[in-house]
Amino acid sequence: MASSYYQEMQEVFRNNNKSREFPAHSAKVHSVAWSCDGKRLASGSFDKTASVFVLEKDRLVKENNYRGHGDSVDQLCWHPTNPDLFVTASGDKTIRIWDVRTTKCMATVSTKGENINICWSPDGQTIAVGNKDDVVTFIDAKTHRPRGEEQFKFEVNEISWNNDNDMFFLTNGNGCINILSYPELKLIQSINAHPSNCICIKFDPTGKYFATGSADALVSLWDVEELVCVRCFSRLDWPVRTLSFSHDGKMLASASEDHFIDIAEVETGEKLWEIQCESPTFTVAWHPKRPLLAYACDDKEGKYDSNREAGTVKLFGLPNDS
Repeated sequence: MASSYYQEMQEVFRNNNKSREFPAHSAKVHSVAWSCDGKRLASGSFDKTASVFVLEKDRLVKENNYRGHGDSVDQLCWHPTNPDLFVTASGDKTIRIWDVRTTKCMATVSTKGENINICWSPDGQTIAVGNKDDVVTFIDAKTHRPRGEEQFKFEVNEISWNNDNDMFFLTNGNGCINILSYPELKLIQSINAHPSNCICIKFDPTGKYFATGSADALVSLWDVEELVCVRCFSRLDWPVRTLSFSHDGKMLASASEDHFIDIAEVETGEKLWEIQCESPTFTVAWHPKRPLLAYACDDKEGKYDSNREAGTVKLFGLPNDS
């Protein structure tokens, strides 16, 4: 028996399943993220820049392009409660904090290696950045000074605090989730989550679950309190690259090199919807208040047709008649 939420969202997407694309960059987009108030979307690209859009009714309007990095912008994230600040991680061995009000770079922090993943603590005080050499640096968000760094003996894929800010999670190349106390960074537990490389991790906004995606194409849903796997989602065939929970914590989007994005109902694991794509998807992000999904895909086999340039950001969930 389908849940009432399932039926309600099916109805929403039946009437609002249009995707629209918006030119953002001159090369492929690695990362998209919404500001906490949902008014802006930022994207980071192989073209070494970040772009910020303002969400107007049913479209994204480009507000600015942020230049300064000397290499690809691999990941970015917004301040958890200040909708004007975001931070970018780049292969140029720096992170940069930007302010959309001044459109200037507020701070450039040098790090030891090529940065590939970044997250901002829920209390807004610390930025964690991981590099290709499996070093995670913790940076004070106010003074912009490194607070400490930790060298790990395994391949670190994605990093995240829990919503309570007292634990720090890392997914690794051996299929494990390593859970550290924060700020002490003492190992609390290591969970063998997947038989192969554990790639991405996301916490649901309600703090009840977190999800991991792995190279075995499975998405696992975990109970935060019990640290046990509640269910698995197995509709993708390729390594899971990106995950996002909806604002109410009830939907989970997952994507890979499969030519669709899976939208699951969290409580049942049922497929609520799928978004067709013409190429692999690098990044997905649900809007913090509405059932709108921002995402970005690879260039279609590297060939550009005149009507489909590289570097677009896409938005799903728009009214069919828009």
